Amino acid sequence: MFDKLKTIKMQYEQLLARMQQPETYQDAALFARCDRESRELAPVVEAYMAYEKAERDMESALELMNDAEFRELAQEEYVQAKSDKERLEQEIKILLLPKDPNDNKNVIMEIRGGVGGEEGMLFAADLFRMYSMYAERRGWKIEVANVNETELGGIKEISFVVEGLGAYSRLKFEAGGHRVQRVPVTESGGRIHTSAATVAVLPEVGEVDFRLDLNDLKIDTFRSSGAGGQHVNKTESAIRITHLPTGLVVECQDERSQHKNKDRAMQILRSKLYEAEVAKQNAAVASERKSQIGSGDRSERIRTYNFPQNRVTDHRLSGDNKNFNIANIINGDLDVLIDAIVTADQAAKLAAQTEA
Repeated sequence: MFDKLKTIKMQYEQLLARMQQPETYQDAALFARCDRESRELAPVVEAYMAYEKAERDMESALELMNDAEFRELAQEEYVQAKSDKERLEQEIKILLLPKDPNDNKNVIMEIRGGVGGEEGMLFAADLFRMYSMYAERRGWKIEVANVNETELGGIKEISFVVEGLGAYSRLKFEAGGHRVQRVPVTESGGRIHTSAATVAVLPEVGEVDFRLDLNDLKIDTFRSSGAGGQHVNKTESAIRITHLPTGLVVECQDERSQHKNKDRAMQILRSKLYEAEVAKQNAAVASERKSQIGSGDRSERIRTYNFPQNRVTDHRLSGDNKNFNIANIINGDLDVLIDAIVTADQAAKLAAQTEA
């Protein structure tokens, strides 16, 4: 590990030196690439330098312990430096874990009402509101691509894009089945019902990442419609794209412009096909090395929102760490929950790395 750290530190210093050279800062693209690479390495280098300082502080404190006058102070400094060193070593191990190449990408999310009829669709609408509020807290932007609403304000299905730095790194853990336990607004007897919705999370894939063969596509136009089939506009601006080899269908009708709807639908289709290809390639490995955080499959139940007991339980976590205040979560304060999942995911990866 320390040989690798020394190499990373050397690479970082070389990048900084290169950025000072006239030929680099006069070439905007080259400077931007060096700047991006140096910023990616900076957290590891800073942690490593802090680790080296903690080691030096421990050595200095040990020397001072030979002096009776400073022994007590030196012991305190030694204990603190040792604690810092152990903490930084763990931090460095996490920083050196393989990075998900999609972490900084935008996200395409889909929510569908599941079992529970109208209540499941109302819950899907609650989940969309939750993610919208979370995106606002993070300073991200949401664009709805397609939505199919019910008369009571529920959502049969919705596709939307979340644009913002690190969106995928945080939201990728939301994929799966979400269950709700509460008294539905449609229930006159006050009985608690269990309903569900599914969430899919895909990294936004560009044309460079995955190219579509236009001969494989069937593109149809139709009129946009809202809840209850009411026409939103009278022009055929909505787009439906069918990928003929797989039968995959994507619709986009939120934009008034047919051109924008087509671009967005192509973007979503490209991401779905790319994700399916990656999943197929990784299927054998995933079956042998399933993360403790779970597969992220849409059929997997990941979380229960229990309104009568005022708690949200994430089933991928354990002990007291798995329950959260439902009012905070449903109103978009998801960071504490996602932080817990990220920590558990890192611990699982570290354990797997140690075992390997």
